[in-house]
Amino acid sequence: MAHLTSQTISVQTHLRDQVADALRAALIAGELRPGVVYSAPALAAELGVSATPVREAMLDLAREGLVEAVRNKGFRITEMTDQDLDEFTEIRTLIEVPIVGRVAGTASAEQLEALRPLAREIVTAARKQDILRYLEADHRFHLELLSLAGNQHLVEVVADLRKRSRLYGLGHLNESGHLVASAQEHVELLDLMVAGRAREAEDCMRRHLAHIRTLWADGSADGSATGSAGGSAGTEGGEQSLRTGKR
Repeated sequence: MAHLTSQTISVQTHLRDQVADALRAALIAGELRPGVVYSAPALAAELGVSATPVREAMLDLAREGLVEAVRNKGFRITEMTDQDLDEFTEIRTLIEVPIVGRVAGTASAEQLEALRPLAREIVTAARKQDILRYLEADHRFHLELLSLAGNQHLVEVVADLRKRSRLYGLGHLNESGHLVASAQEHVELLDLMVAGRAREAEDCMRRHLAHIRTLWADGSADGSATGSAGGSAGTEGGEQSLRTGKR
């Protein structure tokens, strides 16, 4: 597995954080399936570490809503419903659309242009099918843009929503090229804001969030089909290892 190998973990950094990052990467890439129960010892064997940092990392992911503990079995990857996706999109739209309009009218051109490298990096990562780089740049772009409104609590709320709505099985969508169009919307949004076209920037953000909602649905549908089958096996067999969950 590309994201769950012993080479992923470095003794130079905190094991718990390293393991959590590796598990997030595997989840995003679709290597950890929604609905499937994975045991800490099995994942630890994949990573070449003890089970303790894996359990600690899984508890961190549980607090983010990405996994849930299953007594005496391990951790189940959380499945998102269509209602979950609709509600996340609604909340983000209520927050981010008007904030974009406000920032377009108050931020300086220099402040906005400082985000240009991130917007370009998002597009480059999408074209190169570099999922983790795409998500990291996308995360930074949105939160740094919102921070220009001067409300750190608002930024933290959106950051939490983004964690809980993380894409599952994004590798499939990335290979199909669907991420490129979404990536290019960041550049379009920035151009409108630099030009001071607040209303059009709001419309662009609204379209972008609707586009993300479609990507969530496609990613979840792709992951759920395999995840459901794996979930049944996990329920009947107790603990589910990564290897038996592979397709």
